[in-house]
Amino acid sequence: MNIQIVEDDLSLSEGVAITLSDGNSFHKEHLIKDAKTGFLNYGDELSLIILDLNLPDGSGYDYLKFVRERSNVPVLILTANDLEMDEVTGLTLGADDFLTKPFSLAVLRARVASLIRRSEIAKEASGKNEGADKTLLYELDDMTFDFDKLIFKKGKEELVLSVNEQRLLKIFLDNKGRVLTRNLLIDRLWGNDGAFVDENALSVTINRLRSKIDGGADVKHISTVYGQGYRFD
Repeated sequence: MNIQIVEDDLSLSEGVAITLSDGNSFHKEHLIKDAKTGFLNYGDELSLIILDLNLPDGSGYDYLKFVRERSNVPVLILTANDLEMDEVTGLTLGADDFLTKPFSLAVLRARVASLIRRSEIAKEASGKNEGADKTLLYELDDMTFDFDKLIFKKGKEELVLSVNEQRLLKIFLDNKGRVLTRNLLIDRLWGNDGAFVDENALSVTINRLRSKIDGGADVKHISTVYGQGYRFD
């Protein structure tokens, strides 16, 4: 895998690279401007971005927005900020996971492995390992969702969906009209890591997906069924 580490603490950046060194290559950037330049040069090759929020030339949120306008590559935020609002902001902008400093390197390895696994599952939604009868192409209103090519469009506009948004959308599309509980969705999205996922993560992911696929006030595909969960129509 190719991993971009955006972290101004050089010793931590090196420690993360050593921890994840098995079979991986790294692009280590220390400033947002260098990370943006690097992304434009090699972004298509990246499997993961590990991003610090507090950087010398600005906020990591700015770089996250830059990336999400161009790619759905998984992003893991590392930060010393442990406020709930920081996590919600990161998830709202499209981060896939959030790890607060200080953290153990074993936890980092586990979270990265989980994130990459979820990303690979999303990419393999073609059903090659699930049977050829699985639906891969969906049409809804003026939208098309191609989970084989990972191309999602609303009219002529291409939608950039994070890994979690892709997986959530696929779950909803395969269960149209059914009420899905929060616990079920957390389990389907995060698997064994669900016990360590803040409930905000699901709420934020659902709200981001809503903002991208729902239309005007009279077109709502994702409904909250109070006391039960969510339904997709």
